[in-house]
Amino acid sequence: MNKTPRANRTHIGIYGKRNAGKSSLLNTIVGQEIAIVSDVKGTTTDPVNKTMELLPYGPVVFIDTAGLDDAGALGDLRVKKSMKVLQRTDFAIYIVDASTMEESIIDFKLFKKNFEKMNIPYLLVVNKIDLIDEDQLRILEKRYDKAAFVTVNDLHSVIDLKERLIDCLTLEKNEPAIVGDLLNYGDTVIMVVPIDSEAPKGRIILPQAQMIRDCLDHGIKSYVVRDTELKSALDDLEKVDLVITDSQAFKAVDEIVPDDILLTSFSILFAKYKSNDLEALLDGIDTLKNLNKNSKILISEACTHNTSHEDIGRFKIPALIEKKLGFKPEIEFQMGHDFPLEVIDYDLIVHCGACMVNAKTMKTRIRMCQESGVGITNYGLLIAYFTGILDRSIEVIKNNRIKEKII
Repeated sequence: MNKTPRANRTHIGIYGKRNAGKSSLLNTIVGQEIAIVSDVKGTTTDPVNKTMELLPYGPVVFIDTAGLDDAGALGDLRVKKSMKVLQRTDFAIYIVDASTMEESIIDFKLFKKNFEKMNIPYLLVVNKIDLIDEDQLRILEKRYDKAAFVTVNDLHSVIDLKERLIDCLTLEKNEPAIVGDLLNYGDTVIMVVPIDSEAPKGRIILPQAQMIRDCLDHGIKSYVVRDTELKSALDDLEKVDLVITDSQAFKAVDEIVPDDILLTSFSILFAKYKSNDLEALLDGIDTLKNLNKNSKILISEACTHNTSHEDIGRFKIPALIEKKLGFKPEIEFQMGHDFPLEVIDYDLIVHCGACMVNAKTMKTRIRMCQESGVGITNYGLLIAYFTGILDRSIEVIKNNRIKEKII
């Protein structure tokens, strides 16, 4: 079974009006009864996720959304959830009913403005073509020559759709590295992994596992140690090019690692990896200087988990902010995909490393903050700033940017 994390899969959002056949088509594509299918409008209420291998493209996750024309109080909430899915959509499929094409295409033209605004590539899919005659189909195929035409009652048309989708995804495919683009083949990295009550028993957490794999993919030698063994590891190794630490151990690790060895954190590297806009997150640090007692801060964590007194988002960062600022601003918390559709009410958003969400999600959240004039930064950068080692912690990334300009 493929173990690719959902955050590393291409997210394909399925949109359209009620009864356009979104759920039926998803079930046919994946070959399973994933989404509930009914003739009753509004059967799909919450977004339905299905991960699969879309060969030969690779791992993807399909997200089936509620009908965009859902009505009533509950319908409005369903549409709101569908709109939130846009924040994490890498590629969109908009499905229209061939038998109501004239009305449906008007709705599509209005909704595609959301795709264009959020830089989401999309494919128009004309579904239920078995409900119209051949002459009507030929007219539609000529008029909408860039669309895909399909019916779940014809497996060949579904296969054609999958091939068309794979072609579209391949054109958009971009696989950045976490650390492999910052170092050279054969370089040496030490990863510092403190073990506390938050560390899961018997395994390492996702960012650490992904960092190890990224080093393997790029021929970088990696060593994993606790903070208590870091000094002896540095003594044992003849050459170390970079030390990557958990942000919470920044201060202690900074005191151990010599100045001639680069130092950063998992969180900062994931900020670079997921956003490709570290500058925007650095600008968020400047927002701290303008905060006052009436300021409102949102701490956003992409994953959901039980919290303890050592939880970095719920306890350590708020305590650090209060201590360093000398006052207690209003702080709110949100987890998972519960990121607000409007961020204008906040003065600063402090985001986690985003290892549990895809890059599109992080890029969208940064863009939303920029458009609203709201500062956004991340855990690692904030802790590095308060620890007094921000410049050192981003040096490895800055060095790479300088190298790119020279090349």
